[in-house]
Amino acid sequence: MQTFPVHTIESAPEQSRPSLQMLQGAFGMIPNIAGTMSTSPVLIGSLVGLFQKVHGGSFSEAQVQVLLLTNAVTNGSAWAVAFHTALALKEGVEPADVQAIRERQAPRSPKSAALSTLARALIEKRGRLDDSDVSRFLQAGFDKAHLLEVIAAVAASTITNYTGNVTRPPVEAAFEAYAWSAG
Repeated sequence: MQTFPVHTIESAPEQSRPSLQMLQGAFGMIPNIAGTMSTSPVLIGSLVGLFQKVHGGSFSEAQVQVLLLTNAVTNGSAWAVAFHTALALKEGVEPADVQAIRERQAPRSPKSAALSTLARALIEKRGRLDDSDVSRFLQAGFDKAHLLEVIAAVAASTITNYTGNVTRPPVEAAFEAYAWSAG
């Protein structure tokens, strides 16, 4: 098995350091996944650019976490599932909804269910949504701009999920209680 370094700001390539500093400011720490990503300044820089747009968009932070947790589960990324489980709970997503997403089920909350179902369909269908996928999402009270914004969230989390699946960073102690396996 290949191992990838989990860089700190000090050990990361010079061009990756501003991205790591931004993430440290956002989270109060540098997530291990970001430490591994920083081996490639292109990868970490791409993530940070999308990260800022997704977290500054029209969805609440709880809704963003529903999307990112769904994407992590759908892509089978154990590190990202643990991380986004913790963040979803911190942002007030109902524990039953978090557990449903972790079990590949739709949350009970209608808005969360619409977001989660659309994100999963985008990934599983590789973006080839049919009219019923779009209609269900719009009928839940979202608009077409929201649908396109979900694509940005899927893109951002795909970077993280794929990196986690390739590099397998250790889950931080703070997130170990939320460990998950794609098994």
